[in-house]
This record gives sequence, C-alpha cells and structure tokens, in this order.
Amino acid sequence: MGYLNSALANSSGFQTFDSPASGGGLSHDGKFSYGYASCAGKRSSMEDFYETRIDGVDGEIVGLFGVFDGHGGARAAEYVKQHLFSNLIKHPKFISDTKSAIADAYSHTDSEFLRSENNQGRDAGSTASTAVLFGDRLLVANVGDSRAVICRGGNAIAVSRDHKPDQTDERQRIEDAGGFVLWAGTWRVGGVLAVSRAFGDRLLKQYVVADPEIQEEVVDGSLEFLILASDGLWDVVSNEEAVAMVKPIDDPEQAAKTLLQEASNRGSADNITCVVVRFLGCGNEMTEQ
Repeated sequence: MGYLNSALANSSGFQTFDSPASGGGLSHDGKFSYGYASCAGKRSSMEDFYETRIDGVDGEIVGLFGVFDGHGGARAAEYVKQHLFSNLIKHPKFISDTKSAIADAYSHTDSEFLRSENNQGRDAGSTASTAVLFGDRLLVANVGDSRAVICRGGNAIAVSRDHKPDQTDERQRIEDAGGFVLWAGTWRVGGVLAVSRAFGDRLLKQYVVADPEIQEEVVDGSLEFLILASDGLWDVVSNEEAVAMVKPIDDPEQAAKTLLQEASNRGSADNITCVVVRFLGCGNEMTEQ
C-alpha cells in the first residue's frame, strides 16, 4: 500500500518470513480476549506493524489494539506503534473525554514523527486503525485504509471508513487545500499517494492529514468480536467473509491466523496483519498472557 513506483525500503529489523508472527492474551477481568497474526506475504519487506496491550488507567482496565500499515518504508508505522498509545493514555482527558484525547494523541504523534524526520531524505507515512476498550465502551479511530469491522448480532458492520482520494468529501478537502487528485493506476493524492489521510507524508502533509474519524460502540451482549486489519486482508476478503470466517473460531489468535492464511491463499500481494478481539462478557477471572 502507498506510493506509486516507490522502491522497497529497509524493514527496520523485521525479516520476511513465510510463517506468521502471532500471539494473544486475555484481560484481567475476563471481559475480552485478543489475538494477532502478521506476515510479509508476497512483499520482500515488512511495513506492517501492530500493537496489542492491556493497561491500567485510573483504576480502569484498558485494552489498546492497533494496526499500522507503512508506505515509503517502515519508519512511520514503527514510530506510530511505539508512541501513539503511550501518548493517548498520558492524555489528561483520556477517561473524561476519550474522543478528544484520541484526536489529540493522533495529532501530537503525527507532529512528533514529522519533527523526527528532519534528516530523512525520503518521505514515509502510515495508516492507523485503532481500538480502545474500557468498561462498556469501544472507541475505534481510523486514518487511512486499514479497517475495523465488528460482528454485532451476527452481522458484519464496518466501524471505520477507508480514506481514499476519490471520495467526494476527501477530494474536496484536498482541492480546498490546494492539492489535486489524479488517476495513476488508482486515484492518488498528487498522482502519488493512494490514501488521503495518514501519519507522516511530510511532502504532502498539507493535503494528507492525520485527523482520525472516531466511532464509539457499546459493548453489550450483541457485540461478539472486532477485526482490525491492514489492506492486505481487505483487498481480497470482504467484511462479511471475514466475519463469517472468525465467527466459529473461539480462539482469537487462531482466528487471526485463519484470516491471514485465507488472504494469502487468495493472492494478496501486500503485507497482511490481522487483530481479533473477542468480547466475553463477565466470566471467570483471567490474566493477561
């Protein structure tokens, strides 16, 4: 995903491998479990990153999950993985005004990354599809074309929107800022970048913003699970197909690996990263792995 005709960059210590990196865990209160799987796929470099962590904030157990798909190299995705959630949970309004805190954390992390890039000769950027879970609240935030999908009442529901330059409102925003959108194999900002929002992308920053769209869902008995994934999955698997595949698999790590394998089998040409979070309700006390 990303730049037109960009050379593959150094993978920042990630090696290409056929078998996926995977893992998972359980919340201390037994209310959710999670699993992830990630691999380079057919790409010769790895620009996908993910984060799955459980923190305590003001006495609340907080689940933090993210998928970050880099372009122009791995620098931006790796930076966002390392800093976004730390910036978020330090925000003074994290509990009292979580949506505002998320928007601020995205903006602050983007600004920090751009400052860190002063000596880099090549532009880099990253998507972010993130979920924050505490109490009965699930807040999903998105920048770029990684995607979040929930299963509620057995139905697949997208809870994020892919940010593409040809969307009417995104194209208008870009043109109002003095930019343009051209067809170059797909619609691209400035004829170069295939997403209209991202972290980084210093040379296009006037048009390619890191302002997240945020959606809140109530965690109740009808909410079964959440899928976060990079476009390496969504390019070849529909929302409904992904939900149907995950539904019968209780173990979220195995579910993430199943999605990854299916995307690979269908010929996905990109890095593939999947995170699955299952909502368990009030059950036995469990501990994070």
